[in-house]
Amino acid sequence: SSPHLVQVRERIRINGQPISKELFNKYFWLVYNRLEETKDSVHTSMPAYFRFLTIMAFHVFLQEKVDLAVVEVGIGGTYDCTNIIRTPVVCGVSSLGIDHTSILGDTMEKIAWQKGGIFKPGVPAFTVAQPERPLEVLRERAQERKCPLYLCPELDDFEEGCRGLELGLAGAHQRSNAALALQLARTWLQRRGCQGLGELKEVPPSTELVGRPVPLAPAFRLTDAMIQGLRDTEWLGRTQVLSHGPVTWYLDGAHTTSSIQACVRWFRQAALNQDKPHDGSEVRVLLFNATGDRDTAALLKLLVPCHFDYAVFCPNFMEVSVANNADQQNFNVTLENALTRCLENQRTWTRLLEEKAGQDPWLPSPLRVGGLLQPAPTRGSLLLVPPAPRPLNSPALVFPCLAQALRWVAQGRDPHLAAPVASGAHPHPAASSGAVLLREAAAVRVLVTGSLHLVGGALRLLDPALSL
Repeated sequence: SSPHLVQVRERIRINGQPISKELFNKYFWLVYNRLEETKDSVHTSMPAYFRFLTIMAFHVFLQEKVDLAVVEVGIGGTYDCTNIIRTPVVCGVSSLGIDHTSILGDTMEKIAWQKGGIFKPGVPAFTVAQPERPLEVLRERAQERKCPLYLCPELDDFEEGCRGLELGLAGAHQRSNAALALQLARTWLQRRGCQGLGELKEVPPSTELVGRPVPLAPAFRLTDAMIQGLRDTEWLGRTQVLSHGPVTWYLDGAHTTSSIQACVRWFRQAALNQDKPHDGSEVRVLLFNATGDRDTAALLKLLVPCHFDYAVFCPNFMEVSVANNADQQNFNVTLENALTRCLENQRTWTRLLEEKAGQDPWLPSPLRVGGLLQPAPTRGSLLLVPPAPRPLNSPALVFPCLAQALRWVAQGRDPHLAAPVASGAHPHPAASSGAVLLREAAAVRVLVTGSLHLVGGALRLLDPALSL
């Protein structure tokens, strides 16, 4: 799977656990040295990062003699390096979204074409409910490749006799993921000779699929193991909640418009389900960053209805010094470039808040926080203004790294984070903005989203055990 959150070893798991440091080290150098010895003298470059890890993962699975390998494509499918498997047991395409447009195309139809590239002759494939045109493209790709394609029934169809399936992952979108997972698991179990899991009707290769609905796969009676599997599933960084005293962190690596929409629905529901402070003083904070070619203005606009009191922007760098977190460092991006993007996000957020306030004067303005300090949203870039004689209270702040951003949000109230130091920890005016409100609020609720790498860096700081 990719990307990893905290350590690169997460990408290659056996029985659900990242391979050990010893195994990673052993197989890394075995693969590296073999490639070094056999590479073409003319084309001397080694495989790029993701390609190398894909080769290494296949080598690990072969050497460790796994019974079943679940392989997630990197980007797209058709041209992804994971797509060298000629005859997998089964293929699955989850809910499509707009992402990686510079590589996959800027429409859902183009992206569907890329995803359908993993279909193989005679190998069953499953997908979930999709918009009409992208589903037609998937159907056409299946026909081209003589691949029997099926639509997953809704999870509700499996619940007969199950008294309502409980999912370990929050969010309505996880129900379609669960339905897809059940069909993929059923196909594998059927291959192994398990009975009573619902028979699929074979679709003859000559059957014309174009213009007809994708046939619906049957629901089937779930085994106790399947019910327990759905209930016990954990996936760090996706709809994850960490309660650290008065500070509650909501982490979700959403980074597309559809996933941000799902994130907003989850966060609003999860935050509403929390016990309200007796005195009603609750502060909501957004911690956001986005990378690549994503339309950050579109993503931020979807987050405005959550009524955040503060929006904090920072790069995916854990510390300004990156010497000790190479697993999470993108060496293709400079701190200067990343900060420039954060400053653009800060300006975008301020503009969106001003537009929102102008559209609906009856709504409580998100620029007014608790009535203790009046904000100043037009002060410009907080990294560039000189120290102010009094505390600033801007609703949009920029910090140069994750550690400083998290310390500012927590204000010493999260036992997992060191308190911000008055001198040196925050060498810019953002340090004092909102500090009083955050220190005195009965509850601080923080949504961390926009980038899986951002969420991974936050997890590394908030749960040090993950780095062991």
